Amino acid sequence: MTMKPIAEIVGKLLVAKQQTIACAESCTGGLLTSMLTDVAGSSAYVMGSVVSYTNSIKERLVGVNPATIAAHTEISAETAGEMAEGIRQLIGTDLGVGITGLAGPGGGTKVRPVGLVYIAVTGDKGTKVRENRFQGNRVEIKQQSAEMALQMIVEYVSGGSF
Repeated sequence: MTMKPIAEIVGKLLVAKQQTIACAESCTGGLLTSMLTDVAGSSAYVMGSVVSYTNSIKERLVGVNPATIAAHTEISAETAGEMAEGIRQLIGTDLGVGITGLAGPGGGTKVRPVGLVYIAVTGDKGTKVRENRFQGNRVEIKQQSAEMALQMIVEYVSGGSF
């Protein structure tokens, strides 16, 4: 028995609930959206995404308040939440996902180490944010981040808590 990839599970859930999704990705560089769109028929629920790699794009395109970044930095629960909410509003979807963090190998500090990634999912149940501390190289951290986002989407849509 083979397990279905989690992106397929997300797709089936979104189709069953007749919901759409949009993503604002920073440290994952579009990997989450790529995984979502690897599923045949994903155009029924994936409406679009923005790779908001810089603060100016987070602010200008996705709608993150500059004061949020000034107060909490671009790698924070607050920024991830505003990214999810902003992309949902910008594209007009049922769900929004925001991912921001440090994939490394450089740039880490004791307060914000490499592997620190905030993922937010927002929809009609409010915004849920999870702080993650992933291990590995840059590619592995990006992969773990996208997979955690998929898991969080499943939990959010299914009514679970995280």
